[in-house]
Amino acid sequence: MLAWGLAAGFAALYTCVGVNRHRRGLTKAYDLGIFEQAVRAYADGRAPIVPLKAPGYNLLGDHFHPLLALLAPAYRAFPSPLTLVVAQAVLMALAVVPLTRWAHQVAGPRAALLVGCATGASWGIVRAAADDFHEIAFAVPLLAFAATALGRRRPLAAALWSLPLLLVKEDLGLTVAAVGLLIAHQARQDRRTPLPGLALAVTGVAATALTLLVVLPAFNPNGGFDYWQQLDAGGGRAPLWTLPLRLGWPPIKWLLLFLLAATTGFLGLRSPLLLLCAPTLAWRLLSANPHYWGVSYHYSAVLMPIAFAALVDAVRRARAGDHASGHVGEAATPRRVRRALAVTALVTVVTLPLYPLHEVVMPEAWRTSPRLTETRAMLRLIPDGATVAASNRLAAQLTGRAEVTLVCQEPAGPGPDWVVVDLRDPSVQSPCATAATARMLAVYQSRGYHRLIDQDGLLLLEHP
Repeated sequence: MLAWGLAAGFAALYTCVGVNRHRRGLTKAYDLGIFEQAVRAYADGRAPIVPLKAPGYNLLGDHFHPLLALLAPAYRAFPSPLTLVVAQAVLMALAVVPLTRWAHQVAGPRAALLVGCATGASWGIVRAAADDFHEIAFAVPLLAFAATALGRRRPLAAALWSLPLLLVKEDLGLTVAAVGLLIAHQARQDRRTPLPGLALAVTGVAATALTLLVVLPAFNPNGGFDYWQQLDAGGGRAPLWTLPLRLGWPPIKWLLLFLLAATTGFLGLRSPLLLLCAPTLAWRLLSANPHYWGVSYHYSAVLMPIAFAALVDAVRRARAGDHASGHVGEAATPRRVRRALAVTALVTVVTLPLYPLHEVVMPEAWRTSPRLTETRAMLRLIPDGATVAASNRLAAQLTGRAEVTLVCQEPAGPGPDWVVVDLRDPSVQSPCATAATARMLAVYQSRGYHRLIDQDGLLLLEHP
């Protein structure tokens, strides 16, 4: 009951934050709009063509996430971007369940309550739950169940929970391989055959290679994988010996590693389960994209269930060591465990105000500003089913009822019925550069689009 109660509570909190951020117009085309267009296509029985990426763009050529199709029935029943927001909230909250149960088994109800609350309020999961929608929402509970099964020495369950990760995102095949290697290691310790674990590891590596080299290029309009260049910080000139240096520089990468270790109370570093973080950390730290290096965005969500599983496993090992050495009741090891749990609690408390979960109790987050009222009135002028070229945040408000592209894209055919832009949107520079937006607005006006609204940075143009 404790585990499911905490999960329900955090699902409600994530939903409140996510829905309210969408109500306030803070969600974006990149990424809620993109994923809604994909799920909407699945719900209609079509391939996931996403005009927000480019005309005729199949999203399976960007990242490999066919598991998104599982959301199609819910979206067909409730065709709204909020369906994705709520689904993400529920999926991420489910990670609390196996970790809380295992902590209860290992160290009792107080430790279970702490681990469950720290997992649900962890900086990686909270940031992701409030950040539009992403396919890794499926990975968070799968990793929680897989890592818990590994810690409990249930290799078959660990393998079965990890295999669906192959359909969540292309890089997670390497995490599946890491699960297989740990299964093989445990089998050798237990004097069993490591072959099943090694087979899972090979499957994970092979699936990753197949996805990156065959599947993604087959769907991609450029015939390749668009993110290879992000692993090349030197423009093709960086020698291989510089790769280890890139793992630790610039220093913002140290913050990521430190905060991850602190989340486990530093005791989790003693658990081999933490090695499941290695594939994700490797591609993030080696990447030339600075967004991957720090503790912002949604990229750390998949690390959180692994980190807390490592913490619980380390507590289990410490308590088992006490029993084996006959020192149960001595203060040394219990102090170490209590200190680790205290550090985990402290990290949770300190980071909580820095991430969006605190918006639930902020009155200003629930107010409707005059600017928001003006924006809603402008968007109501656009009829359902229209074709629209929009700026980043406005696009996410329209994808559920219109065919939306980004304003900076060259229009296909005669052009959209409507053009709508918020020039005060701080996200308007990405994915559309300000200059590109200005250029396309000039193009539309040169084609005779009527300017219906031009007030305080809000601009609405109608096709002649």
